[in-house]
Amino acid sequence: MKVFFQEIQVSTRNRTELVDITGSIEGIMLKSEVKNGLCIIHSVHSTTAIILNEHEAGLAKDIVKKIEQDFPKGAGWLHDRVDDNADAHLASSFIGPTRVFPVQNGRLVRGTWQNIFLLELDGPRTRRITVEVMGE
Repeated sequence: MKVFFQEIQVSTRNRTELVDITGSIEGIMLKSEVKNGLCIIHSVHSTTAIILNEHEAGLAKDIVKKIEQDFPKGAGWLHDRVDDNADAHLASSFIGPTRVFPVQNGRLVRGTWQNIFLLELDGPRTRRITVEVMGE
């Protein structure tokens, strides 16, 4: 069994935004030389998430709008007394920092319209994402 590990950095520009990391992840897949197995994509931050969805500008805006509606900044969250970013922590907790993909014939198994995004919830910042590919 092979195990391949690589980290990427992503710089964000806005407080809440989607950054398409599909190309970077696919590049790592090629380097890994794993033909069949699993790929784990994990953001090492408590105010980000990894999501899978279509890369369409209107949808990206809809996702940001929904997050801001469900987890409004300044809504009296108790953690705001410490860091003033409780909304970002809450959204990350509910959405999740990790996604696992099957790998088949050296490629991620994903649908035609499924791209991989870093969801920034407390930017702008530079974020680290770890990618681990395991298999044969």
